[in-house]
Amino acid sequence: MLNHTMPKSPAPNSKVSNAITIYETIREEILTLVLAPSSTIDENSMAKRFEVSRSPVREAFIRLAADGLIKTLPNKNSQVSPLALEDFPNFMDALDLVQRAVTRLAAENRTESDLQLIKDKNQKFKEAVRAHDVVAMIDCNHAFHMAVSEASQNSYFTLMYKRLLDEGKRTLRIYYRLFHDSPPPEMVDNHDLIIDAIENQDSNLADQLAQQHANQLSDGFITYLSKRQSQKIRLD
Repeated sequence: MLNHTMPKSPAPNSKVSNAITIYETIREEILTLVLAPSSTIDENSMAKRFEVSRSPVREAFIRLAADGLIKTLPNKNSQVSPLALEDFPNFMDALDLVQRAVTRLAAENRTESDLQLIKDKNQKFKEAVRAHDVVAMIDCNHAFHMAVSEASQNSYFTLMYKRLLDEGKRTLRIYYRLFHDSPPPEMVDNHDLIIDAIENQDSNLADQLAQQHANQLSDGFITYLSKRQSQKIRLD
């Protein structure tokens, strides 16, 4: 089930901290699927929940919309962005091609400082995996791949890649759920292999590993969707 009872959140003290706290809380609930895709959320109910005025809620909603996590409806309510399964093949095609392009270019164009940043971001990802912190895993994975993209030295690809990574955060959450929030070693190892290829400036291998990485996500997501609990239930 995607819907769970949401705990009442404490009200922060200042308007700025209100907006940040509300944004971070709702963002985590969207990414972890506590707030189900396509569910409706509105400023009034959130203002009551956080015991604040509508102003900081509105600011939080603006940030969430910029992240692609919510959409504004014609009636001025908002909706958690849907997971459009019919678009998944197109999404994966785009992610695969752009991911391969930025990773290949990173191998060709990276600087030593780029390489160090990529390694640092991957270390943060590994720490999140060890802590079984799923939201941190999603964020650190995003930061790792954006560091790779920045090393490509192509701002156009980076802009496209960021949008794809943002849209794929909940797909990644479902992927992690398949493994009970402990990503398989091969996924973590794939980051290390990508780093090695970038460090050695082996663009062909970097391209190949980037495609393999996209395939891991695609295959895992499809496996999750195909799970049927009814097959385990005896009716006799």
